Amino acid sequence: MIHSLFLINSSGDIFLEKHWKSVVSRSVCDYFFEAQERATEAENVPPVIPTPHHYLLSVYRHKIFFVAVIQTEVPPLFVIEFLHRVVDTFQDYFGVCSEPVIKDNVVVVYEVLEEMLDNGFPLATESNILKELIKPPTILRTVVNTITGSTNVGDQLPTGQLSVVPWRRTGVKYTNNEAYFDVVEEIDAIIDKSGSTVTAEIQGVIDACVKLTGMPDLTLSFMNPRLLDDVSFHPCVRFKRWESERILSFIPPDGNFRLLSYHVSAQNLVAIPVYVKHSINFRDSSSLGRFEITVGPKQTMGKTIEGVIVTSQMPKGVLNMSLTPSQGTHTFDPVTKMLSWDVGKINPQKLPSLKGTTSLQAGASKPDENPTINLQFKIQQLAISGLKVNRLDMYGEKYKPFKGIKYMTKAGKFQVRT
Repeated sequence: MIHSLFLINSSGDIFLEKHWKSVVSRSVCDYFFEAQERATEAENVPPVIPTPHHYLLSVYRHKIFFVAVIQTEVPPLFVIEFLHRVVDTFQDYFGVCSEPVIKDNVVVVYEVLEEMLDNGFPLATESNILKELIKPPTILRTVVNTITGSTNVGDQLPTGQLSVVPWRRTGVKYTNNEAYFDVVEEIDAIIDKSGSTVTAEIQGVIDACVKLTGMPDLTLSFMNPRLLDDVSFHPCVRFKRWESERILSFIPPDGNFRLLSYHVSAQNLVAIPVYVKHSINFRDSSSLGRFEITVGPKQTMGKTIEGVIVTSQMPKGVLNMSLTPSQGTHTFDPVTKMLSWDVGKINPQKLPSLKGTTSLQAGASKPDENPTINLQFKIQQLAISGLKVNRLDMYGEKYKPFKGIKYMTKAGKFQVRT
């Protein structure tokens, strides 16, 4: 299984390494650095890199590469899922997962990694269990450990480890019992020149924050569960019940966890919430070009689109741009040729637009192709797929919990061709 783990920052420095089955030399990462050089962007580095004696499997999150080294063939998604779990655990423990934070808490990081893998095989990957095994760092605990020389390792075996629900510890008590669910959908789309959809799909997750006393048994039902396609569940969900009734039945872990992730890829089910009107012209004879874009709402069920940012990589021949936005601020970097327009909220009564001229190199032929426009946006209280939670019920406990459900849609890779 996993022999070693290397953490590499965006400058290409290995700032942490951990070995389980055998010590693998750092030189194995040279193959990774070669692949990184060939890839134009960090996200384009292949997740699986074969070398003469090893396989390197990596994920890139928070500007850090997590590179696992294995010697025999294993299902790659198994290792990649474990690496994502490592990142999520660090985030849960330290609030953020970044190079300075990992370096500051290096002792806890090594203790956590030691518990997560046993001889290279995943052992304890549930946050609840890990927090009982290794106490999360606090300022007071750090001071006490420094003075007394003790560690964050717990002195008892986690109570949940031996039960039938290993993801939940026993004896949980809260004065306020509450369960919150966030339905977050990310829309990836490519829109062609005429405004037609080339591809569109939705990646959705339901994140939960459950703080309930005792051992509650929850059921969550949807108005339209048939929308959900290609679903991946947290281990607490009873799969048989979902298959037969399309109802989520589970004993929740304590605290924050991802209940499920899903995928909606049927083109007819994906509503496009924004449109972009564009007129970008480069003339053959002139060194000036026209640039005009307008952004507007479309199929948003009356909800406001906010946090809109428009970016576009202009052709190399563009020297400068003289533009006037009707709202928000814009920047153009003459070196990288990157145009960025921070729009903010879209007011349907007065649509935001960006107009002006582009200066081209004198004598150069006009660019072969027009730039593509990338959009970022957020829509609160809307799941663009139309997914709606019907009801949430609790069994096994007498008290009445406070329940809340929030929806949000945001842009993933949303691209408009011009």
